[in-house]
Amino acid sequence: MPIDLAVVPVAGRGTRLLPLTKSQPKEMLPVGFKPVVQYVVEELARCGMHRVLFITGPGKAAIENHFDVDAELIDHLRESGKEELLDELAFEREDLQYFYTRQRRQLGLGHAVLCAEPVVGSQNFVVALGDSIIGLHAQSQVVRTMADHFESAAAAAVIAFEEVPREEVVHYGIARPAGEVNEVFDLEDLVEKPEVEDAPSNLAVAARYVFSPAIFDYLRKTEPGKGGEIQLTDAIRALIRDGGRVMGVRLPAGQPRFDIGNFESYFQAFVEFALADPGHGRQIREFAKTLLAKYAEAR
Repeated sequence: MPIDLAVVPVAGRGTRLLPLTKSQPKEMLPVGFKPVVQYVVEELARCGMHRVLFITGPGKAAIENHFDVDAELIDHLRESGKEELLDELAFEREDLQYFYTRQRRQLGLGHAVLCAEPVVGSQNFVVALGDSIIGLHAQSQVVRTMADHFESAAAAAVIAFEEVPREEVVHYGIARPAGEVNEVFDLEDLVEKPEVEDAPSNLAVAARYVFSPAIFDYLRKTEPGKGGEIQLTDAIRALIRDGGRVMGVRLPAGQPRFDIGNFESYFQAFVEFALADPGHGRQIREFAKTLLAKYAEAR
């Protein structure tokens, strides 16, 4: 049966983005003219997902409100002669069902995925991190590609990877490929945040996964690590050690990951999306040239 269920963890507190995230979820921060999580959901819809399960936590009600149909707002736009703005609410009409469950304790990404088990049950499913956009304006089909390889290879898991500069491997889970690395490859292991000289590759986990329900058994057996958190990477490594086939899919050229996890990456994402915006990009690019000249003179 085709995979059509995606789990979107959005329970993290976003402390690296304080004070922006004191009263709003980081997943609701704007990038261009949409919140981050809307790009994620629209990507999933284009990749054939019809059900989205959000793993939420305290202070995340804005996400639920955003994906509800707002009948009062629709009536207001019609009555005030602003029907053209209804196009901006087209995401409300996506062929998607939304479900929500809580991660009642902040025990890491692995624990967040485990919280999905009562809804997922025995189904294969996608995990898409709610604070990472794949590709400019999220025009990516990588999740569909991953699901196709998962099914054709009868894999236990498929993970998206992106190439990162060698000096940045210390920040990521890094692939140890089993043999030659092509666009699709088998994994021998994952190494969490290796030293540069010890890194088996420069392929970093890129916020998208496809799993069989077997991952839940491994998550239940995974011992908490630093900070008492259950690490998804540890469960995947155990799955590989037990003979499960875990595959990697490289993000296509021109489809970078925009990680809204800290101010530097958030600012970079916002700037690039603004510069590339079809409606306002040209004016913003001209404005940016003026600013760059101004700051160059200030030096």
